[in-house]
Amino acid sequence: MKAVFIEAKENKQKKSTQRQKRKEEHISIVSALLSAALLITMGGTLFLLHPEVPSGPSNVQTPGLVDLRVAREWPSDNITMARRSQVQKMMKHAWGSYVRYAWGKNELRPISKRGHSASIFGSMSLGATIVDGLDTLYIMGMEEEYKQGRDWIEENLHVDNLATDLSVFETNIRFVGGLLACFALTGDIMFRDKAAQIAEKLLPAFQTQTGIPNALVNFKSGTSKNYGWASGGCSILSEFGTLHLEFAYLSDVTGNPVFRAKVDHIRRVLQSMDKPNGLYPNYVNPKTGKWGQHHMSIGALGDSFYEYLLKAWLQSGKEDHEARQMYDDSIHHILQHMLRVSPGGLTYISDLKFDRLEHKMGHLACFAGGLIGLGAHSLKNDLSDRYMDIADGVTNTCHEAYDRTATKLAPEVFRFTDSIEAKSLKSNEKYYILRPETFESYFIMWRLTKDPKYREWGWEAVQALERHCRVAGGYTGLKNVYLEDSPKDDVQQSFFLAETLKYLYLLFSDDSLISLDQWVYNTEAHPLPIKGVNPYYREML
Repeated sequence: MKAVFIEAKENKQKKSTQRQKRKEEHISIVSALLSAALLITMGGTLFLLHPEVPSGPSNVQTPGLVDLRVAREWPSDNITMARRSQVQKMMKHAWGSYVRYAWGKNELRPISKRGHSASIFGSMSLGATIVDGLDTLYIMGMEEEYKQGRDWIEENLHVDNLATDLSVFETNIRFVGGLLACFALTGDIMFRDKAAQIAEKLLPAFQTQTGIPNALVNFKSGTSKNYGWASGGCSILSEFGTLHLEFAYLSDVTGNPVFRAKVDHIRRVLQSMDKPNGLYPNYVNPKTGKWGQHHMSIGALGDSFYEYLLKAWLQSGKEDHEARQMYDDSIHHILQHMLRVSPGGLTYISDLKFDRLEHKMGHLACFAGGLIGLGAHSLKNDLSDRYMDIADGVTNTCHEAYDRTATKLAPEVFRFTDSIEAKSLKSNEKYYILRPETFESYFIMWRLTKDPKYREWGWEAVQALERHCRVAGGYTGLKNVYLEDSPKDDVQQSFFLAETLKYLYLLFSDDSLISLDQWVYNTEAHPLPIKGVNPYYREML
């Protein structure tokens, strides 16, 4: 992480002075821009109407450059305005509670009012909620909170000697992705440099016989390994297949080709492998380059691999034709082999294990409605209308999973049998951990179709979150969504701020706010600019 930026002891004081000067320059430039901008305050929310965007890429050495494409325009009606304002208030409560009770820790226990850390973060406090939630603060115009988080990252996010095993996947999507989004939105090179430092610490995980990275890496020793439970030591498709957006962009903004080379190699390995029935199993052995057990899913273990195929094409300005072809081929075979319609008319995408359908969907798979819709909308052909119908059907099914519970929040897994549809059967499937995937599909489908039902469904979710998940110290998950008074899990996930609230806020915002024509969202909802389209792609000059 700090391989390029290590401070020698004899230069420590000099570097500290330079860092303080850069911070002062950042504040000065932002202040100047803000005072020049038109400030409009309505409903307690600050919005900036920026001047015209320059036609070419920005100088990456300019700290604090405000992204002029982020036009925070008001909704067209009072109801939508009030709903968006409510989501912003939720963000204020979630962030304020984290600051009060768990500042610098990875996550918050909102009932116990103390810090929390999941195993994916190892044993260290890395401020995951700060990094994950910072671009949401910026997008919502919460300037004081944004500055608070930015300053913590500059002063405290150091990763040179972390003697703990961290998830390559989670570190990439939350930390590298979150920092790169903030760099893209603001032009503050501190974020780019931090992202590069962290990504460099992930590189030892790629030192396998095939170049398929292991799942866990120790930042201090550089050793890496896979999870013991993962099909005989295999790497997981949704993890090693969810690096492309961040690594490709990072190479362009740093001028270091190593990151793009790593993910391009992963793609070449996958392209060379035989696909059973045209499908990608969830496990690959990084030593042999062979598939593990034949379990296919567009939910857990598979999901974001398919997402990144489509979005790599979009991110490239639709120039990465290989990525689009891989996406089209894989979605075609998923829909051919795994798409089903229940007797009650609910469209769902089942898991396929050893050639047998499991007739269930995980909450994680509920992003698929938005993904399929985005794929159909972005390249019109004779399948576009059918795929849009499927996207609508899958999103509707996920809404039904919400609507068929006492809390109006969906379970982790829901099944389709002769007796039930879109409901859980097992006690260990009935929990809700503040997940965003269904709201992601609402947001995308709203922007693509303008069908008002998606906003209504999003508002139902806001009300359910407020009623059942809000506590004095933040927001908590539920252990059983089928109980009106469900026991709480006492965890405010970092992705609640990064994804759940961001997608709900954008659902009630104008299309120009982080436009789908200008940005792609990584799988943690961190927006990255589209090359050749968004003038703030900021390649290294």
